[in-house]
Amino acid sequence: MKYNLVSKLLAGTLTATMLLVGCGSQEATTSETTEVSDSENSTGNETETTGTSVALSREDITTNETIESTEDSTHAIEVSGTEESYSNVEVVKTGDSDQGDEADFYGDNAAIFATDGATLDLSEIVVDTNGTHANGVFSYGEGTTVNISDSYITTAGNCSGGLMTTGGGTMNATNVTIETSGNSSAAIRSDRGGGTVNVTGGSYTTSGTGSPVIYSTADITVSDASLTSTASQGVVVEGNNSATLENVTLNADNNTKNSDNSDYYQAVMIYQSMSGDADEGEAEFSLINSSLTNETGDIFFITNTVANINIESSTIVNNDEEGVLLRAATAGWGSEGSNGGQVNVYATSQSLDGDMIVDDVSAMNLYLRNATNYTGAINTDGEAGEVYVEITDGSTWTLTGDSYITSLSCDADSIDLNGYKLYINGEEYTEGSESTGEAIELTSGTGTGAPDGQMPDGEPPEGAPNGEMPEGEAPEGAPSGEAPSGEAPSGEAPSGEKPSGGVPSGEKPSN
Repeated sequence: MKYNLVSKLLAGTLTATMLLVGCGSQEATTSETTEVSDSENSTGNETETTGTSVALSREDITTNETIESTEDSTHAIEVSGTEESYSNVEVVKTGDSDQGDEADFYGDNAAIFATDGATLDLSEIVVDTNGTHANGVFSYGEGTTVNISDSYITTAGNCSGGLMTTGGGTMNATNVTIETSGNSSAAIRSDRGGGTVNVTGGSYTTSGTGSPVIYSTADITVSDASLTSTASQGVVVEGNNSATLENVTLNADNNTKNSDNSDYYQAVMIYQSMSGDADEGEAEFSLINSSLTNETGDIFFITNTVANINIESSTIVNNDEEGVLLRAATAGWGSEGSNGGQVNVYATSQSLDGDMIVDDVSAMNLYLRNATNYTGAINTDGEAGEVYVEITDGSTWTLTGDSYITSLSCDADSIDLNGYKLYINGEEYTEGSESTGEAIELTSGTGTGAPDGQMPDGEPPEGAPNGEMPEGEAPEGAPSGEAPSGEAPSGEAPSGEKPSGGVPSGEKPSN
């Protein structure tokens, strides 16, 4: 029998307030900067060594010119529709933006801003910002490309990421060092409309609340780099977007919260906020030939979305004995009763340790492939969400507690009960026996009342509310993705939108 689980990620019954402080929130205050010391990790790399490159310090860059902007809502460098390049310059940005999340959608107050199909090349530059929504380098809009290399970026204000990409823009970064200390200030950051981000080499560190190293509403790939968060998640992926880490060292210590949407801390969070900043659909997270070290809470947390997690030839260490390897569970986003986490986990040539918890509105397909060894227990408290386990290619599962799953495919020698019991759909498994089962079909329905996360056509209208439809537009027979309950939008964000310009979750680290 094939099990169907449909999650209608609706914005109705639960208000979508962000896990991380919304950038438009006036309460957001910069958290105390945490001194980041050299971290021990499974790869043995020193902090200054990232993959195959050495992280740049400010002293490594020679600048011959300073470009400064001190006024609110202005840029030190702005490139629109042309090809330009800057090298060996210092860029200083102070001043704030009063545009709330609009600033993070459209680039208001960013130190360096490229838009309208521009191509901007930056090399050996230093960027310092200190203001709200003072993102370091911003790429906005389809056809816009920013290439930055051998550079150093620091941001001190709230809602001020290092690299920011929205509206379908492209960001390519090579050997960049980024340090952010404000709340909601991911080092590698994206927002509504997403885009493509490629990062190679460098060092990326965050110390603010709601400031993961990576916040993805885009397709983000990072390789040969060092990522460190001292207060927030290491990586957050929202909606139908992705984050791929290859030959990366990730050290995460998510020890602060700025909302009550979730009771859990984690290194990697995958979710759908229903804010309209990310399309609904399958999220992707990949960890390849990398190391992930977690200090507080769980490794993976999935809620209110369908996700695919790919882990291959990587080292994962959880220094929190109370934390689990994976938790798929309901939290404060989406519609109660259908807002669990649905996840496919593909482990290849991998060693995995730790328990997995799948609550009664969640589901998981776990694929252990190519000599993967999993040591842990699944749903030790009894039957809950549906779980399928498939063990192939000489892979094994060694139990560390009684486990309850729905379906199993394995060879006779795949499972070591280790003195515990395994129940499959209520029936006790006999060690040394083969089993053939079927995977759970994970299906995400379309929410009603949450916008699709795409940028509107053309230039953003001045004062446009959160990138939504212009005020008063509510065509007859509007599709279900329009205003909730069929009411014509009045320019207000639909139910589930981040309140007061804030963002529901993960980042929006405030992002």
